[in-house]
Amino acid sequence: MARILFVMTGAAHWTLADGTRHPTGFWAEEAAVPYRAFTEAGHEVAVATPGGVEPPVDRASLTPDAAGGPEGAREMAAALESFGALREPVALEDVDVDGYDAVFVPGGHGPMEDLSRDPACGRVLTAALDAGKPLGVVCHGPAALLAARRPDGTWPFAGYRLTAFTNAEETQAGHAARAAWLLQDRLTENGADFQAGPAWQANVVVDRNLLTGQNPQSSAPLAAEFVKALGGAA
Repeated sequence: MARILFVMTGAAHWTLADGTRHPTGFWAEEAAVPYRAFTEAGHEVAVATPGGVEPPVDRASLTPDAAGGPEGAREMAAALESFGALREPVALEDVDVDGYDAVFVPGGHGPMEDLSRDPACGRVLTAALDAGKPLGVVCHGPAALLAARRPDGTWPFAGYRLTAFTNAEETQAGHAARAAWLLQDRLTENGADFQAGPAWQANVVVDRNLLTGQNPQSSAPLAAEFVKALGGAA
């Protein structure tokens, strides 16, 4: 059994270029689907957020439109209800990566607001990368990678093949024109070898111990790859 740390947003809004606060949080599918895959494989999951606040769910991710219909919405809500660690987060500032076997970062626009510039987040993700622990990140979760810096100012993930929510998807979702910055652009500017797949189709990229998924549709296949990386059967 592995101990997996979910690094999650504590932000309930995303500040747009004009200062408007767009309601957000974490995207339900990107937390619930991996959580189910990991626990069904026999692993243990803990949650950490900045300040140890309870991670807020993006309510839009629980609508029938987002969850594949009314039944899907009910199942998603039930899945989050069973995810008890969401209500008992530890403070990211207090996390010792040595106490975990792997780290996973769900998306939603929340990480764009807080994890992208959180020093504790950067420290945890750099430590996981350097220790060779599986590090899984999905959709807008890769915004958290931007907080990582080495003492000399370089970015630990420079040169890594990775993916994340693309400019095309942000545009089609209606947010690109209002965003202060776009995730694909910022990752590329920092030196990532960005691998964009077709919009809204599953795309998983694995480079060494970094495993990334492009969008909500990538949550399940990314979780399967992550379980393989932990040494279990997906």
